[in-house]
Amino acid sequence: MGKADFLSPKAIANRIKSKGLQKLRWYCQMCQKQCRDENGFKCHCMSESHQRQLLLASEDPNKFMDYFSDEFKSDFLELLRRRFGTKRVHNNIVYNEYISHREHVHMNSTQWETLTDFTKWLGREGLCKVDETPKGWYVQYVDRDPETIRRQEEQARKKKQELDDEERSAKFIEEQVRRGRDCKDTEETPVFTELKRESEEEKVAFNLGASSSVAGPSKSSTAFSASALKTAASSSTKRKDATSDSREERKKKKSALEEIMEMEEKKKKKPSVRTDNWLQTNIVVKVVTKRLGEKYHKKKAVIMEVRDKYAAVVKLVDSGDKLKLDQNHVETVIPAPGKRVLILNGAFRDTEAVLEGIDEKKFCATLLLDSGSQKGKQVEVAYEDFSKLA
Repeated sequence: MGKADFLSPKAIANRIKSKGLQKLRWYCQMCQKQCRDENGFKCHCMSESHQRQLLLASEDPNKFMDYFSDEFKSDFLELLRRRFGTKRVHNNIVYNEYISHREHVHMNSTQWETLTDFTKWLGREGLCKVDETPKGWYVQYVDRDPETIRRQEEQARKKKQELDDEERSAKFIEEQVRRGRDCKDTEETPVFTELKRESEEEKVAFNLGASSSVAGPSKSSTAFSASALKTAASSSTKRKDATSDSREERKKKKSALEEIMEMEEKKKKKPSVRTDNWLQTNIVVKVVTKRLGEKYHKKKAVIMEVRDKYAAVVKLVDSGDKLKLDQNHVETVIPAPGKRVLILNGAFRDTEAVLEGIDEKKFCATLLLDSGSQKGKQVEVAYEDFSKLA
C-alpha cells in the first residue's frame, strides 16, 4: 500500500488535520482553498492556478468584491433568520456561528472591513434593527417575507373586526342604559290620599253587639251605618288592588341595565365551546415552520397520531417522511368547493361537512353539515376552524 493511498495512515492523518477551522491568514478566498501552514500557503500562492485567478480578478476587481459581499450578506442573514428569527441577539454570537462553517465567505474579501461596519450597513439598509449598547452591537432580523406580511395583515384585519364588534356592543349597552334611565325618570309614582266620607250626614258608629245591660240611648249611639261599611270596604279594596297592580308592574318592568346584567351572567355560566387545541387525526395540514428547512416548508401532510393534545405525528404527502410537529408549526388546509372537511373547533366540533363556498372578505367558508344531529344545515366557519379530510 502506497503513501498516497486513500486508506493509508498518512492519508487518514491528512484528512483529520484538514477537518475543522484553520487559520484565516492561510485561506485563499479567490481559489477557496484552505492551507494548513505557512509553507503550504506560500506554495499555493506560487502555483499557476492561483496566478490565473489573480489575473482574472485584476481585470474587474469590483465584480469579485461585490460577488463575495453578496454571498456574505445573504448567508449571514439566512443564518440570522433561520437560527434566531426576529429575536434581538448580539452580532458577535451570529458571526461566530457563521464562521464555524468551513466553507464560509471570509469578511476580508468583502467591502466591509469589520463586523461593526457590516452591522451599521444592515441598519442603514433596513435589513435589520440595530442598536449599540455597552456590551456591543445587537441585531434583530426584519422579516419581509410576503407570506409573513400577508399573515400579519390578516391578523390585523381580524383584530380590527373584533374591535369594531366590541365598539358596537358597547354602544348598544350605552343605548340600553340611557333608555332605562329615561324610563325610570318618566315612570309615575302612585299617589296616596286620605280616607274621606262621601257625605257629611252619614254617621260613623261601632256596633259592639247587643247586651241586656245596655240602655236604649247607648244602643242608638252604637248602631253601625251599613252605607258607611260599604264605602269603607270598597275604598280599602280599591287601595289593595291599586297597590298590588303597581307591585306586579314593578316586578314585570325590569330596567335595561338589569336585563344586560342577566344576559352577561348567563353567558358566563354557559360553557365555552372553543378550545386551544384543534389537532385531529386523518386531516390534511400544511407545514409552516421554516426551522426544518426548505425541504418541508409549505408541504402538505396527513396527521397520523395526536400526542398530548398539542403535538402530532404527520406523514408528508409527497415524500412520505414522518415528522413530529407542534400545533403552532402547522395550519389548516382549505380544499376546493365540493370536498369534504372536518370542523375542528367551535359549536360543531368533530362534525364532518362539505365545503360549498368561501367568503374571502369575512375569512370564513360556508359548510353543509354531513353528520351529527343537525345534518343538512348550512353554517359559516372561520378558516382556522376546519381542515380538509385525508
